This record gives sequence, C-alpha cells and structure tokens, in this order.
Amino acid sequence: MIVLAFSVSASTQTLFNNVRIFDGKSETLTAPSNVLIKGNTIERISTAPIAVDPATTVIAGGGRTLMPGLIDAHWHTMLVRPNPVAAMVNDVGYTTLVAAAEANDTLMRGFTTIRDLGGPAFSLKRAIDEGIIPGPRIFPSGAMITVTSGHGDFRQTYELPRTPGGPLSRVEEIGGAMIADSPDMVRTRVREQLMFGASQIKLTAGGGVASPHSPIDVSTFTEAELRAAVEAAENWGTYVTVHAYTSAAIQRAIAAGVKCIEHGHLMDEATAKMMADKGIWLSIQPFLDDEDAVQFPPGSIQQYKKAQVMAGTDRAYGLAKKFGIKTAFGTDILFSPHLAPRHGAMLAKMTRWYTPAELLKMATSTNAELLALSGLRSPYAGKLGVVEEGALADLILVDGNPIENIQLIADPAKSFFVIMKDGKVVKNAVPR
Repeated sequence: MIVLAFSVSASTQTLFNNVRIFDGKSETLTAPSNVLIKGNTIERISTAPIAVDPATTVIAGGGRTLMPGLIDAHWHTMLVRPNPVAAMVNDVGYTTLVAAAEANDTLMRGFTTIRDLGGPAFSLKRAIDEGIIPGPRIFPSGAMITVTSGHGDFRQTYELPRTPGGPLSRVEEIGGAMIADSPDMVRTRVREQLMFGASQIKLTAGGGVASPHSPIDVSTFTEAELRAAVEAAENWGTYVTVHAYTSAAIQRAIAAGVKCIEHGHLMDEATAKMMADKGIWLSIQPFLDDEDAVQFPPGSIQQYKKAQVMAGTDRAYGLAKKFGIKTAFGTDILFSPHLAPRHGAMLAKMTRWYTPAELLKMATSTNAELLALSGLRSPYAGKLGVVEEGALADLILVDGNPIENIQLIADPAKSFFVIMKDGKVVKNAVPR
C-alpha cells in the first residue's frame, strides 16, 4: 500500500474507474461509474468507459464509494490545538504554524472545506489557497464580534473600564474577537472584517460557555446593534450568523434579519417553529457528555454552563427534525487536540437522530447550501458538496459503503483511500 500525502500529480486530468457514487443528495449509491476530473472540476460522469490520454492519472476504484469531501460548518481553524491560555499569550505567528499542522490533519480526515467561526485565519487561508501548505478550503469570519461582558470578551476585570479610543485588548490584538457597544461601532467592526476578507460575519448574540463573565441566559446585542451588522453585511452581499443558545437571543437575532443561528441548544418549541417558518438556518453541534470538546475545572462556572448546554442537545435536535429546520453539521472543536482526531466520529454518532444517508447529505450538499449564502463574498468559484458534472473536484474514495456503515467516516486513516481537493490528489492509498 502506498500513501501519498500532499503529493500532487503533474497531470491535469484524473480518472476514477469503477466507483459507486454518493452524489451528496441521494439516499443510495449509483451503479458502477467512471468519473473524469479535468483541472479542478468534475468533467464527466459515465457508466460507460471514458477514453483518456496516456498522461491522465487513472485511479482504480475497485467498486469503492466516491463521495464529496466533508464540510464542517462550525470550525475554529486557529483554536483547535492551543489551550485557552496559550491562545491568548502565544505569538500569532506561532499559533498560525500550529494551526497549519492541524489544517493538514483536518484535510487528511476528509474535511475539504470548513466554515471558520472566529479567529485570525486569513493568513493561513491564503497560504492554503496559494498551495504553500495543505489544508481545507476556509470560509473565514475573522474576529467574532461581541459586546462588553459578552461571549468572547476575555478581558480581566482590572482592565475595565475601557478608555474610548484606547488600546485594543489582547483578544482584539490577535484577531480573536472585537468588542462593540453601539450600532455605529458594530458597523465599523463588521466592515473591518469584510475588508480583511470575511465571507460571512459572526456576532455573539447571547452568553457562552468558555467566557467566564458571560452567563448562558443573557442576551447581549440590542436589536438595533444586530440590525447594523446585518445591514453592513448585506451591503457586501453576505450574511450574519450569531452564537445563541436561548430562545430570547435567537428571536431577537431573527427580528434583526440574521440568517443563521449557531448552537440553539436551549431553544423552545415556539422558537424552533419560528426558525422553520422564516427559513432560518440552524448550525448545531452534537454536544453530548460522551466526549468533551473542552475540559473545564470541576465546579467552575464554565463546567456548569457546559452541563446546561449538553442537557439541551437531544431536545434541540428533536425540534429541528420536528419542524424541518434547515440544519447544518459542525463540531465547534475548541482547545482539544485530543478530540480533533474524532472529527468524523462526531458526525457518525449522530445516528441517534438521523440516518447515515441524512448525515452524509448534511455534511456535504446541505452544508454547501449554507456556504452559498456568502454569495460573491465566497472565496471559491464553483459548486461544493456534490458529485456532479461541473462541480468542484473535492472528493473522497471510501473503502466501503458509508450509507450502510457510517462508521467508515469515523476512521478516515483506514477507510479513506483517496482524498482529492480542488482536483489534486492529496492522499492516495489505493493498493497497487
């Protein structure tokens, strides 16, 4: 067995012979097919043989499953490996180098695209896009925008009050979060992230787990402040998503024109129905007590808040299914190098709520629909999340049928024989 990691063939064409396709939308695999990749797109799909020139790279599929690359709709590129203290005190250059190593591992787990929901990922994204280092496509939000005392405000109490026009706090200096306490300031902070290259904007509309001074039940931004963010983002042809757990925070965000809710674990039935009726996206994560994304000291306020969120997970997924809310898959893995290797396992364990086919669709074509809300602010031209002619060639060759055995997704090192991103083979473990 030969494994090639980030070894790109000089050929501009690749042919997958004898594969069964999960196209990102269907609940069954196709008949044995052949798929021709030309440049970075899928040129042709046919059950008949496809003639190619001798320079074409031919991959013998052997009846294995060809599927779209996986998409994580809630990821923090810069914050997977460091602990909370290191993320604040380390030099951003060092943090970026650590994140680059994790980006390679993310790609090798079959996640060819991620939506980054907070952090200084712009330089890393550029290096990946330029082919300097391997990693997934990144849809960056830049710094998440919060209020004084809100989720993301990691200042110590001795740093307050803040002097108007004074120096930025450490979390703002490193591009993790920006603090804004009026509609005008929100508008400025949003425009800054758009200038840096944000494909969507994230605000924290309610309290969060990791922030020590931000209770879960609070609503932070006023409706006018949220509306200022929405207006600024829509002027650039993109959208606002918000961190929000509670019904009050969610409903205020919806009233302001927000298009996507991150988390939503504590919403009630009326709020779920409102989301469904208005076509609001829910980007929720399978936070359960079987594996902790972040370890907090026993008895700490963070530990207590985490327990609140986990207790609401099952009901939130139930409401999403009951009302048919447009639901995206994401993991929100933070400060957890031990959990990141279980990236795919977090998808696979969701069979308690969804069928394997539903999960695979969610992590491919459905997530791609959410990414498309960025419109012209999308960093990548082309269609993601599907295997169809004309789509971008982000593909995985799976040794088996993941619709029948979703656990194949949980063991990418063993199960993913080929990983292709943007038409380039970055892993090839097909026996020769």
